[in-house]
Amino acid sequence: MHYHLHRQTEMEPRVNMLFSMVEENYERLRGLLEKVSEEELFYKGPGQAYNSIGQLLKHLAFVDLQWNYRIKEEPLPVELEKAYGPELDATGKLPAVESGSTIVDVLDAYDVVFQSFKETCKTLKDEELDKIIPYNDHTATIGWGIWHMADHSRYHQAHIVLMRKWFRQRQ
Repeated sequence: MHYHLHRQTEMEPRVNMLFSMVEENYERLRGLLEKVSEEELFYKGPGQAYNSIGQLLKHLAFVDLQWNYRIKEEPLPVELEKAYGPELDATGKLPAVESGSTIVDVLDAYDVVFQSFKETCKTLKDEELDKIIPYNDHTATIGWGIWHMADHSRYHQAHIVLMRKWFRQRQ
């Protein structure tokens, strides 16, 4: 296998480099999730004490959606917040995935977010990567935000790998 960051001809070079990091992690994530059963999607680890794969995927999609709208400097539409959110439930935890959902359902929803983000990146100019935007109670550059999307995905991929290991080892 040959690893290489893909060149999107419709993106400027710096934007493309950062987008490619997100894309590579997104494709890696999808590969990690092949053949995940419904039971595994909802499994919360030993003692049901952890976030399920479904919760982690829903969280990643929602956070990426938020970044996409921050980058576009537009408010997150209420209907998308309802469909993908909230970021945390009333108890301060990652929200549950709807009962009866499949890995295909969750990934299809995430695909919509990823494709929207890709379209946003096609409109960005390299010089806009240094633009400062609000980020929670802080600020960040657009470039850092895109890098953070890739980093955040890898961080939770480690959790997903662990959940899959625990699922296979359960008795």
